[in-house]
Amino acid sequence: MSTLDLAQTRPHAPSEGGQKIDMKKRAVAVGIGNFMEWFDFAIYGYFAATIGQTFFPSAAPGVSLLSSLAVFAVGFLSRPLGAVVLGPVGDRMGRRAVLIITVFGMGLVTTLIGLLPGYAAIGIAAPILLIVLRFLQGMMVGGEWSSAGIYIVESAPSHRRATAASVITGTAGIAFLTGTALAATLSATLTPAELASWGWRLPFIASIIMAAVAMYIRRKLSDTPVYVELEHRRATGNVQEVARGEKVRAFILSFAFASLFGVSLYYFITYANNHLTQTVGLSKSSSLWLCSIALVIYTLSHPIIGLLSDRVGRRRLLLFAAGGLTLLAYPIFLMMNTGSTALILTALAILAILVAITAVMDVVLLVEVFPASIRSTGAAVGHNVALAVLAGPGPFLAAALISMTGDPNIPAWYLAGVSLACFLVLWFMLPETRDKDITQG
Repeated sequence: MSTLDLAQTRPHAPSEGGQKIDMKKRAVAVGIGNFMEWFDFAIYGYFAATIGQTFFPSAAPGVSLLSSLAVFAVGFLSRPLGAVVLGPVGDRMGRRAVLIITVFGMGLVTTLIGLLPGYAAIGIAAPILLIVLRFLQGMMVGGEWSSAGIYIVESAPSHRRATAASVITGTAGIAFLTGTALAATLSATLTPAELASWGWRLPFIASIIMAAVAMYIRRKLSDTPVYVELEHRRATGNVQEVARGEKVRAFILSFAFASLFGVSLYYFITYANNHLTQTVGLSKSSSLWLCSIALVIYTLSHPIIGLLSDRVGRRRLLLFAAGGLTLLAYPIFLMMNTGSTALILTALAILAILVAITAVMDVVLLVEVFPASIRSTGAAVGHNVALAVLAGPGPFLAAALISMTGDPNIPAWYLAGVSLACFLVLWFMLPETRDKDITQG
């Protein structure tokens, strides 16, 4: 879709068009698209080992998985580019414009991954094309998370912003859960040969249908009240330049809480499943079902965390999660590596709740720490640079550390180290933002 098309189809403010979409409808519209985006991105992680054998065949133990996880990281490296390209679109053309671009691009690229021939069919062209598609996929996600969060939080009443943010994180959790359950079902019902040949491709190809539905719904959205007010202030010359120091402070804060969220999230939704299979020695089906149960806990936690944050604020909840991840990372891995079902579930449940807190706080704080006029660009860049630098390489580094040292607990130190650094930054720099006026700036 061209820039001209987006400009022509952008709806007027509710007061001008006489048609107001209530908060529930906005939440459903954004949630459906957000589900599709994160389902697409998550299924790559769940089928990492199978994709590795398809595009990076190797007889050496672990090499195919490492190669596939390295390509997983490529999707994160392109996120800052997506943020730089799409963030300004949200500030200049509206939050809605980005949501249309990302959902269309993500659906198309993911479907192409599902149709891509493997190494056995087209040789070295297969992994090269996979890397290109993952790069494009990462760009789309680079614009989606922050834009969807901004849209829903800017549309919410001031005393319900964290609860609104939980719509984004909760639907992402449902997407991860659906992807995990689907992967477990395919692993249980198909033979290894069928799964490797065509089974893993099914959810990728189905993305085009979900993309069409989500795009249709998002095109009917009006823009947020905050953006409409911002446009009015621009028209009257009443938008002040944001000071450089304020931009830098907001970027540092967003880098810290996005790093905490990103690293812990991808340990939880991507690496844990592969760790239980490749390192602990569980069957793929068993590890996927254990992760599915943990994802139920994760998903159900989000609205509770949102409601709690709207009562007690952001700062203390986020510091609690950062401290918990710092202190409990190593015990979590100790429990997972026992192979005991009860201990694995306990470890994953603890991790699920801590990650859920970081998720909801990430979305609401991306709105509250940035001024309105630079919010789409600033939030997208701050969030995605953090994920590219620290979160994306996380699963790869975890697998590589075990490969080098033979210590199944060593990935915990990366999670604990990042969490500690983020805790310190947030302790000294993060103010309480619950009552901040997000229309300013």
